Amino acid sequence: MTDPRLFSGIGNAYSDEILFEAKLSPVKLTQKLTDDEVERLYVATCATLAQWVERLRAETGDRFPEKVTAFREGMAVHGRYRQPCPRCGANIQRIRYATNETNYCPNCQTGGRLLADRALSRILRDDWPKTAEELG
Repeated sequence: MTDPRLFSGIGNAYSDEILFEAKLSPVKLTQKLTDDEVERLYVATCATLAQWVERLRAETGDRFPEKVTAFREGMAVHGRYRQPCPRCGANIQRIRYATNETNYCPNCQTGGRLLADRALSRILRDDWPKTAEELG
């Protein structure tokens, strides 16, 4: 969702929030989405962006926002690594890649499966946990 050729203007933070709302894996390929998933993605995109526009307008009023940051209080998953998911209580996980990070709930978005963080999973190899339950 952060590829500007597909969805212009949606950054890391809001893509995490949209995918959480849509209950979609952050690594699911766009061309593999079912019609139902596309519909959920569309509804989640509209709802999430409208919600955050309203929150930011209420916060700043007529002023220009002073502290623009991707990590905002009230986000469901973005910037909440190891904190409980507001929907199911599982620990929020992350995947790091290049200079970005994606945050997701393994229960709500990937059926309990942990996604491999390229750097850490390569180091741990066989010891890399495959499910949220293995994390304890």
